[in-house]
Amino acid sequence: MNTIFLILGLGGQEMIFIALIVLLLFGAKKIPELMRGLGKGIREFKDASKEVKENLEKGLDETAR
Repeated sequence: MNTIFLILGLGGQEMIFIALIVLLLFGAKKIPELMRGLGKGIREFKDASKEVKENLEKGLDETAR
């Protein structure tokens, strides 16, 4: 996760500022729901990319034979 912030050039103060803005916009009750949705989306993306990679490798193996 820290890698993402390093790539974006965000430091500690910027991350705290963003967290405060999110807290103000959505409220403390909505944040866990948002994080669950974000986690689910990331998990689905990883699963889909893994499936694509497996299909590509399978296709390469079949063409090599």
